[in-house]
Amino acid sequence: MSRRIAALYDVLTGALGADKVVLRAGKLGALPLMRSQAVADRLLGLQRLVFEDPTRDKPPARASYIAALDEVADGLADLLAQRSIDETIERKVGEKIAERHDAYLRELRIETLRDESGPETPATEARLRDLEALERRSVPRPAEHAMRPASLDAIVGNETAVRSLVAKLASPFPQHVILYGPPGVGKTTAARLALQSFAPEAPFVECSGTTLRYDPRESTNPLLGSVHDPIYQGSRKELGEGGIPEPKLGLVTRAHGGVLFIDELGEAAPAFQRMLLKVLEDKRVRFESSYYDERDTNVPAYVHRLFRAGAPADFVLVGATTRDPSEIDPALRSRCAEIFFEPLTQPQIAEVVRSTAARLGIHCQRGVDTAIASYTMEGRKAVQILIDAYAHAHAQRTTAPNGMHVTLADVASAAQVARLVANDTIPARAEREIGRALGLGVANHAGSIVEVEAVAFPASIEGKGSFRFNETAGSMARDSAFTAAAVVRAISGIDCSAFDVHVNVVGGGNIDGPSAGLAIFCAIWSAVTQTPLPQDVAMTGEISIQGKIRRVGGIAEKAYAARQSGMRRLILPRENARDFDGGAAGIACVAASDVRDVFRALDVLPARKRRA
Repeated sequence: MSRRIAALYDVLTGALGADKVVLRAGKLGALPLMRSQAVADRLLGLQRLVFEDPTRDKPPARASYIAALDEVADGLADLLAQRSIDETIERKVGEKIAERHDAYLRELRIETLRDESGPETPATEARLRDLEALERRSVPRPAEHAMRPASLDAIVGNETAVRSLVAKLASPFPQHVILYGPPGVGKTTAARLALQSFAPEAPFVECSGTTLRYDPRESTNPLLGSVHDPIYQGSRKELGEGGIPEPKLGLVTRAHGGVLFIDELGEAAPAFQRMLLKVLEDKRVRFESSYYDERDTNVPAYVHRLFRAGAPADFVLVGATTRDPSEIDPALRSRCAEIFFEPLTQPQIAEVVRSTAARLGIHCQRGVDTAIASYTMEGRKAVQILIDAYAHAHAQRTTAPNGMHVTLADVASAAQVARLVANDTIPARAEREIGRALGLGVANHAGSIVEVEAVAFPASIEGKGSFRFNETAGSMARDSAFTAAAVVRAISGIDCSAFDVHVNVVGGGNIDGPSAGLAIFCAIWSAVTQTPLPQDVAMTGEISIQGKIRRVGGIAEKAYAARQSGMRRLILPRENARDFDGGAAGIACVAASDVRDVFRALDVLPARKRRA
């Protein structure tokens, strides 16, 4: 028994160490018991040490020594197991502390190196050198700067529109403006020059509607600005670590106090156009984020201010577009003045070619300007043809005494390579023709001649004639044809069912509107009455079933087309008389209220009304 007790004492000493056993025995009052020669006292001292229980003051009975020793052995086993676990945990904790300490030291070294050498590394410095090398490269003689007009006076054509733009911007109460017109007529150039002359010291922010993109979740919005949330987009380090969202200012705030110019406004998504409405009204942008806490004392003052008051956005909006006004958001249009740029005439295109050639130092053969003007109505395209012809001449090494000489053959070669075809306008003719009337249409801000033909044959079965209309012209034009047939019967008593009538819109284009109704009526009336019509008179107007001529749109563009084709006279609804600028159009105008006014303008006599 004594040997077993001694063995347990040895195990305890080995587990805790002699010094710790003595200290524990002193606190538990077990030292006298350990030194005693009595087995019972030594067993009691062992119980106190193993269970750390000083209240045990009676040694176990002799009969229970074995049970007491087993209990002590179990307790000692638990103590050794706990000791082993504690040592393992302490070792792992020590390892973690050592790792953290090493990592901390590495971060300190990196920050020290960064402070001394900056954020650059050999890789970033190499990329910087590549960018600098790219910046030093350029086209030997970039032509776009020389081709672009340097002043408002240098813009060819659309003088009225340019003056209107300057007036609206230079007013004490400047207006938001949308510029409409076909491409290549100087809208963007006029806007830039007008803005520079209006307030050169004010901010001028330019962007394109074709490049404006945004995330539907509003995480990125280059126009209005966005909030970089710390989880999804990542704010600056000092904000991201604290979970603080950071607002990023957009183009409307950068343009505060100045002008925001959006080229190709019609190409911007409808959502972007609607976003501008609230900003134009409030002159301020608001930011929201579910991560923002106004009670958080760690949020910087500028972030608090942006979320509470928003960012200022008081600017003048100038947009340019080749789209039709109907394709622009109506609410945005209602907040803007609208200015329309007209297509350039052939003489104006020729002037663009001459002025560009002078700026670039290109010598041209006589007639090059008019030859180029025959291929396009866009100033930008005309300049491109000139540059292409110049390149062709340069490749052929044809020179003049004072430099390169562009010939008509060079222009023809450039047009052939680019698959360009001369503008196919329908010229006016000083003669009359049965069943042919010249209407007017508008497509992409440009007017055009709509050639309507009609032919009438006696019906093969009396009273059961047919009526055909080419369906590609559209349902509205077809309805105008049936209306015209009713008007023919109403004014002349001739029933079109007595004829096989075929109406055709030459070219097969879709006529999206009722304005060709008057031309369709005249063609049908001429065919069934065999009355020749003048071929130097163009017309536009909706015809009612009672023979009235109703208002239509696009008078300025249609007058342009009539003038380009050399028409002697233009017939339009009396309701549109104020829309016609006779001086600018350079063509005589007749305002008609009904078909009788049209007959007088065509110098024809209506057929006498007969009984049907």
